[in-house]
Amino acid sequence: MIKEYLINNSHKHASKWLVLFIDVVITIFNFFLAYVIRFGITLNEESASLFYQIPVMTALAILSFLLIGSYKGVVRHTGMRDAYNLFLSVTVLICFTGFLMASSRLSLMPDILNIPISIICIHYLLNIITLTTSRLIFKYCYYYVKSKLGETSRVLIYGAGDSGLITLAAITNDSNRSLSVFGFVDDNTQKIGKTINGIKVYSSKTVNQSFITKNNIKEIVVSIPHISKKRLSEISDRLLKLSVTVKIIPAVNDWIDGKLKISQIKEIQIEDLLDRAPISMDNQNIKEELLDKVIMITGAAGSIGSEIVRQASYYSYKQLILVDQAESPLYDLQQELLSKGVVNFTPIVADIRDHERIETIFKKYRPNMVFHAAAYKHVPLMENNPSEAIKINVLGTRKLADLSSAFGVDKFVFVSTDKAVNPTNVMGATKRAAEMYIKCLHKTSKTKFITTRFGNVLGSNGSVIPLFKKQIQKGGPLTVTHKDVTRFFMTIPEASQLVIEAGTMGNGGEIFIFDMGESVKIFDLAKKMIRLSGLTYPDDIDIKISGLRPGEKLYEELLADTENTLPTYHKKIMISKHDDSNYDYIKEKIDSLCAMNLLNQDHQIVGKLKEIVPEFISKNSTFESIDKINKDSMNKQRKVLV
Repeated sequence: MIKEYLINNSHKHASKWLVLFIDVVITIFNFFLAYVIRFGITLNEESASLFYQIPVMTALAILSFLLIGSYKGVVRHTGMRDAYNLFLSVTVLICFTGFLMASSRLSLMPDILNIPISIICIHYLLNIITLTTSRLIFKYCYYYVKSKLGETSRVLIYGAGDSGLITLAAITNDSNRSLSVFGFVDDNTQKIGKTINGIKVYSSKTVNQSFITKNNIKEIVVSIPHISKKRLSEISDRLLKLSVTVKIIPAVNDWIDGKLKISQIKEIQIEDLLDRAPISMDNQNIKEELLDKVIMITGAAGSIGSEIVRQASYYSYKQLILVDQAESPLYDLQQELLSKGVVNFTPIVADIRDHERIETIFKKYRPNMVFHAAAYKHVPLMENNPSEAIKINVLGTRKLADLSSAFGVDKFVFVSTDKAVNPTNVMGATKRAAEMYIKCLHKTSKTKFITTRFGNVLGSNGSVIPLFKKQIQKGGPLTVTHKDVTRFFMTIPEASQLVIEAGTMGNGGEIFIFDMGESVKIFDLAKKMIRLSGLTYPDDIDIKISGLRPGEKLYEELLADTENTLPTYHKKIMISKHDDSNYDYIKEKIDSLCAMNLLNQDHQIVGKLKEIVPEFISKNSTFESIDKINKDSMNKQRKVLV
């Protein structure tokens, strides 16, 4: 019954008038106790006026508490501020009492109200001690009963510093969840074994499965400010092996009104563990570049395109032109922008392959900058549909680039991929061909054509992390193409900002390479995501090796074999020094490819694509036969020459 009462009434607080009544009763009892301490239990003739003074003291006590408002605090959340208010109330009361004593000695008040100064001092000290202690007793009794009789989860806080204390306060003061902090965990040997607010600090080395089981720990909250991703990954790897839920507090600047709320303490996500840089919108170069510009973004409803739109919307541009052929995602983006108060944008449903439609858009809006993010990007799908990949990734890019040049666009920023480097699939090869075309066009155009190249982005449509999450929800297994396959990862906001930044610094003709950090082994990523879900591999969820898909590489690259890089002022952006010298030949071949693509003959058009991109060697694909024919042909030519 007590348990149910606590659960049903945990959100309720004691009436402030009840708190005022209890404070007054304690104050009057202390007044009586002061006389007993001063004159003894039997009292004497000097204390005969006590019973006349009590009503007056009651009135003065009520007035003091009302003036300061110390009775308004929630008792279960008593803290230093509440103790300070009690101190002020008691100090005001002693001032009133001193005034009463002085007035009676000056015959301004009846002599019966003359309170001895020793009584005033004793009463003052008793009030400070007992009123503060009573609040703390009520507070800790509430939490003790709640933890013993209510449904509680024991929590460890990893980090015994200031942030850990703030986390303790957030957990302790929350009335909606029954949590009790069992202890702190810290690596600092000077703190281990000591207690903070009555809670013991344990060494991280002692926190093992037997410790967790013995003490019935359900959650561990990592509360270390400014923790590096690498350090967080090390801690989480160790903790996730235990049968507990691992959570993390947000960054200090994300706290609500400067205070940490328990609702902000979330389970650790895979994105928290991948070492990527934070994004800053206060970028002077971007501000100046986008000022009063008409900016056109293709693929505006996609993962990268929509984030470019979001980030561009922070700056003082003239108008955003959002082009995408996907109606529903474009509508969702429109509603999102409107909800944020962004109004100077125009969503347009259009296909970049439709020359007349896109030309109409250029004529009407006259964009100053174009961010071209529209593309087909799924490797296995494009391997089976090469003509469609060429229509969008090559033909679509060519038409958009030609129109940008014709209408005098200042800058054209092309979003490419690391799969364009030494491509082993159609998708990567089409992106490489598009890179080559716009670089050729740059030689004859006033428009500055800029290419950006980076790897996988976290959480993008079709990326591995959302796939793993869905597979975990279904109970597994997780599918990994190869045990040794690795990929580079970058967050969508980071990639999008670097695209905008590269567009800002580009003078035309460059291929900007983004620093993707360390590559991630997908098999290890899958195991970590299973542990993050509170499950174990392979007992709860298994990982199935499905084999490399058509066109898929084991390892992605950011630079081709013939390329090297130059640094820029941005430490995350480099410039490729690769040079396509035979511009007329490349442009002619790409024009020929686009014309041939209308025939929809896969092997012929992929063969032509391989002529344009000679480093394109198919893997796990039906188009490997073309490479074999080309290789045999080259061998025959060598024999003839010999």
